[in-house]
Amino acid sequence: MLSVVREAAGKVGGVPKLARRLGVSRQAIYQWTEVPVERAADLERVTGIPRSRFRPDVFKGAAPSEAKDSAADYEHDYHAWLMRQAALLAEQRFAELDLDNLIDEIQALARSEKREIENRLNVLLVHLLKWTHQPAQRSGGWRSTIIEQRARLLKRLQDSPSLRGYPGEVLDEEYAIAREKAAAETGLRATTFPKSCPYTIDQVLDPDFLP
Repeated sequence: MLSVVREAAGKVGGVPKLARRLGVSRQAIYQWTEVPVERAADLERVTGIPRSRFRPDVFKGAAPSEAKDSAADYEHDYHAWLMRQAALLAEQRFAELDLDNLIDEIQALARSEKREIENRLNVLLVHLLKWTHQPAQRSGGWRSTIIEQRARLLKRLQDSPSLRGYPGEVLDEEYAIAREKAAAETGLRATTFPKSCPYTIDQVLDPDFLP
């Protein structure tokens, strides 16, 4: 057991009592190779031991020799890096943030939002084309996919209103890809499908629309 955790347990009357006050199992406490960041504040609250004693790499008061380099954490322990950045932000210790990597991550997150919209729009367009051009093959599975992709697209746009115009911006590009995919999946010639998207973006996203 970590010595600082043993000290904490001694302050509250033993490991069983410490576990109950933290809402974790005794086994979990014994298995800690380092105190989870989210438990450091709880331990401080119930024992009076500063959280920096439990996680000197994250909280103020860490000895320089014990503090981890943020950039190294980013490369070798992504989860630890995320937790450290969150803790630094919560404590408003902005000067200690790993700004270069943090900016990269935020920008990547923004790009991933757009990629999800593109991917779901593409799947939706493929199934609308198959629904249109293979009426005899229509199935509950196709209908279910159309429903799901629309619902998830609309939820994403609701969560990020600034992206509401994005599906319309990429409609032509995604349709060109969907046209080729629909041809491959149906065995029909690509020329079977209109060269330009036959649906407006409002129709594509309309839960009640089926071609």
